[in-house]
Amino acid sequence: MAMARNLYGPRVLMGNWNEDVSLREEIMKDFLEKRDQGKLLIQRNSRLKMNLLRPVQLSISEDGYIHYGDKVMLVNPDHPPQEEAGLFQRGDLSLCMTPDEIKVQLGEVFQVPCGLTAVETKLPVSRNTFVVLSTGKDATGQVVRYGQDFCLGITGGFEDKMLFLSSDHKTPMKSSMKSWLQEVYLTDEVSHLNHWQVAFLEPQLRLEYEGFPVHANEKLVMYHRYTNRALVVHRHLFLRSYFGREVEVAAHTYLDSLRVEKPKNHWMLVTGSPRNNSATMLDLAKPQAEDTCAMEQATGLNPQ
Repeated sequence: MAMARNLYGPRVLMGNWNEDVSLREEIMKDFLEKRDQGKLLIQRNSRLKMNLLRPVQLSISEDGYIHYGDKVMLVNPDHPPQEEAGLFQRGDLSLCMTPDEIKVQLGEVFQVPCGLTAVETKLPVSRNTFVVLSTGKDATGQVVRYGQDFCLGITGGFEDKMLFLSSDHKTPMKSSMKSWLQEVYLTDEVSHLNHWQVAFLEPQLRLEYEGFPVHANEKLVMYHRYTNRALVVHRHLFLRSYFGREVEVAAHTYLDSLRVEKPKNHWMLVTGSPRNNSATMLDLAKPQAEDTCAMEQATGLNPQ
């Protein structure tokens, strides 16, 4: 038997060649239509990141207090590791909204409930700028006071969408991802789960400061009104987010032997800087008095 030979040249069309050509044309037509309408995945992701990373001007406090309607950043000040072992994220960490990496692919806006993480950044953008809101009637311009309920809202760059910082008791089906403690999240539903309170940093003086205005850019403790759990940053628990590696945020109160909240529960409501060369008050140099206190603590002259 003679050996089989290839009797067809490269230009000969075989099989369902007409259907293959039509299919390729339809795929290209669909691609061009989505590109013109801005519906490609890379275009949706680009618009979402552009909105979340858009620079924002924080409110400038003229009297040194926090007011309803102010745009602020929630920052956990830098502190050394205590009982944590292994990797530990240093620096001033700001609370940021973190959309789910898979849910983001479904649309141009983030899905609710939306997650939260903490990341080292001092630049106010849409994903880490919160608006202080009242729980009842409009109180824009009035000062926020210790022991008073308030809400924290965030738009994420979408002016027609407002999400609220919320939390609820943990369940076997709902808890934080790494620590399995009470979850903190963002939701568009207005309820008692959105209410928070600010407590003075020193427990022995909290009753005396009850009802006094909350100072801006000073350490304090954020308590969830419904569950009475403090907002906390776990600097040793890392999460893979839509923007890279960030650390976990939850609601849990960590107390030391003196029944005082640990530094992981400390927060600052950071406002904008009046100077043109700095975006927040964190960029300004610390007063000499604070540097002197830090030096005394380091040398053991001041135990507190």
